[in-house]
Formats: sequence, C-alpha cells, structure tokens
Amino acid sequence: MSSDPEEQARRLERFRPYLLLLTRLQLDPRLRAKVDPSGVVQQTLMEAHQAAAAPHSDGEMAAWLRRLLANNLGDEVRKAHADKRDARREQSLEAALADSAARLGAVLAGQSSPSQRAVRNEDLLRLAEALEALPDAQREAVELHYLRGWPLADVAEHLGRSKSAVAGLLHRGLDKLRDWLQDGGTCEEPP
Repeated sequence: MSSDPEEQARRLERFRPYLLLLTRLQLDPRLRAKVDPSGVVQQTLMEAHQAAAAPHSDGEMAAWLRRLLANNLGDEVRKAHADKRDARREQSLEAALADSAARLGAVLAGQSSPSQRAVRNEDLLRLAEALEALPDAQREAVELHYLRGWPLADVAEHLGRSKSAVAGLLHRGLDKLRDWLQDGGTCEEPP
C-alpha cells in the first residue's frame, strides 16, 4: 500500500460498500440484532489500514479484504452462538464470502482479460455502492431475492410485506440501480 495514510484510507474506503454487501449476504438476517454488519466492516478496514503491506491490484485487495472480513465475521458469529454451537452448521466463511463475491460477479458479465477483470472489479464496487445507497427496504429485497436467491414469498415473509409490495420494492430498486449504474454513478442523487 501507499506510504501516504490518507491515500491508503481513501483506497480502503472504496471497498466499504462492497464489504457491507458481502457481510449482509453472509449474515443470517436473524442474527442482525446480535451482529452489527457496519461494526464488522469497520474492524476489517481498521485491520487492513494497520497492516504493513497490502496487495496492489484491486482484485488482490478485494480477495485480501474478504479473508479479513471472513475472520472478523466468523468471530462475531461465534460470539453470537457461543452457547448454541453446533458443529453440523459450521462452514468456511471464507468460502461462503468467495461464493457471494462470485455471485456478485455473475450479476455482471463474466470477463477474462486482465483489463476486463479490472473493469469488472470497478463495476462490482460501483454496484455495491449503488446498493448501499438504496432505501433499506429496497436494498434488502434486492439482496435477498437476487443475490441470496430467496423466493419472492420468503422475502415477503421476512420483510413482513405482501408479495406484491415486495415486487414493487424490487421493481423500484432495480430501476434506481439501473439508472445509477448507467449514469456511471455520477447522478446528482444516488438511487
């Protein structure tokens, strides 16, 4: 990483929405009362900032931050389940985060050249930023339905809304995301 702490902080800050999105995707919605996604991401970014060396490319940086996030999220989930530990439910959080990142990448077209991967990484960061800017209900509906693969009925039950209300949230959320991403994230007003 750069020796300039401000530049280092700016570079890491670009990954905050991406890490928040991955955290929300991996954290069981029932645990959100016990585990604060923002706190887990803040801890991850703080550890990354304090590290002596970090990857130079955005792709390597994203992978490195996912590993840090997996460790921190695992710690928080273990604390939340300290008295309810069940070895059958355990899985590799790092693998699950990598899988979520792959699903996010699938939202954008699969590209293979180094320059195309760099563009895709930028697009992933922009998508995470756009999702973060959506109203909470729209963001959660989009994440649960499109990124977690929940059926509409399950999303409706989780959000305590009718299926038609959730369909409206999804429609409005996707419209806002599409507009924001087509404008390059430079609209006067985020989604």
